[in-house]
Amino acid sequence: MRVTNAPASRKRRKRMLKLAKGYRLKRSKLYRYASDAVDHGLKYAYRDRKTKKRTYRYLWQIRINAAARAAGITYSRFIEGLKAAQCSLDRKVIADLAATDTAAFAKLVELAQGALKTKTAKA
Repeated sequence: MRVTNAPASRKRRKRMLKLAKGYRLKRSKLYRYASDAVDHGLKYAYRDRKTKKRTYRYLWQIRINAAARAAGITYSRFIEGLKAAQCSLDRKVIADLAATDTAAFAKLVELAQGALKTKTAKA
């Protein structure tokens, strides 16, 4: 007698079809096509979780650069000054301050400029 392990196979297939819910045509109804579509989709999801982080960091850099230039300093000098001042704020927080709280961002610019002056004085 041939053993098919039907309950486990059915469970595996149902799980795959559930993941394919919302896909169009055969991709949501037939196991063979759903399996390919879900595998492809999961690869894209994994890749794009990494890409999203990269994209947001790029956006934060653009926002900081725009606000820093409006304050009369370049992005690279601003970040260099913050590192010299040992400011532990990350780019996400700095970008949020640049967009919402200009007074606080102006304080950061002053802090960076002051740290740059002391850095050049030491050298």
